[in-house]
Amino acid sequence: MAVEAQEVAKPTPAKGVMRRSHSGLATTGLLAPPTLWLAIFFLVPVVLILLYSVNLFSLYPGGQYFTLDAWKDFLDGGPFLQLFWKSIWMSLAVSVIAVVAAYPIAYYLALVASKRKYVLLLLILAPFLVSYFLRLLAWKVILGDQGVINSFLYWTGLRAEDDPVTWLLYSKFAVVLTLIYVYVPFVALPIFASLESMDRRLLEAAADLGASRWQAFRKVTLPLSLPGVIAAFIFVFIPTIGEYFTPLLVGGVNGTMFGNAIADQFGQSLNWLNGSVLSFFLLLVVALLMGVFARYLTIRRVATG
Repeated sequence: MAVEAQEVAKPTPAKGVMRRSHSGLATTGLLAPPTLWLAIFFLVPVVLILLYSVNLFSLYPGGQYFTLDAWKDFLDGGPFLQLFWKSIWMSLAVSVIAVVAAYPIAYYLALVASKRKYVLLLLILAPFLVSYFLRLLAWKVILGDQGVINSFLYWTGLRAEDDPVTWLLYSKFAVVLTLIYVYVPFVALPIFASLESMDRRLLEAAADLGASRWQAFRKVTLPLSLPGVIAAFIFVFIPTIGEYFTPLLVGGVNGTMFGNAIADQFGQSLNWLNGSVLSFFLLLVVALLMGVFARYLTIRRVATG
């Protein structure tokens, strides 16, 4: 009788198939809108840019034929490739300095400030409540010829009023400084999360074994927080490579970055062929970097798990 009851309780194959089919339809229905959105507004534009970069597609009249001349001109070491490497170095400087500046903040919040850490974290994130454009304008006021820094130098007599420090604004320094200010609060979050999830008993064990604070930090805290540090570095390095708005407002000619060159090719120069080459090249570089960083982060999780 028990065997017969179990056989009656088991669902028939038809019901199991119907449940799987309904589950498959529900999954398809949930994934279809975002997939369609990505296909229309991401994949299709990327394909069009690729076709445009090899002259197989154009919005302007004329014969379309396959050519790699624009790619050859770019990769031969022209001014645009030099500007790309300049943007890489500027992004690297911003990323390293932002991570180094944010680490002590995250360390203090996670391991020192016990009850006040979330209040302090909200204060650190408070600048995100202010418009990005207004924050950039504030830096223009601070760094300008009549700004706060130069006005202080005039007042102290260190500089004459007709001899301001001109490299403070419209320079690579202004772009790097402004981007560091913008990204430091954002960079502190993944480092804080990594330190917050760390097992404190490891630090106690290190102290019991006679390790100093510096040794415990170097051999326990820093290695365990490396995934958060790498994630923070990625969050800064990837978007700043193609940065456009900040160099436009505070960079001037000396602070121009690769994103500004792409915008100029599509806008002022109306050279969409060259602009497509620059855009697709930047997309390839970002995709390659994301793949490398994702693989490294996966290895780190396996090694530390």
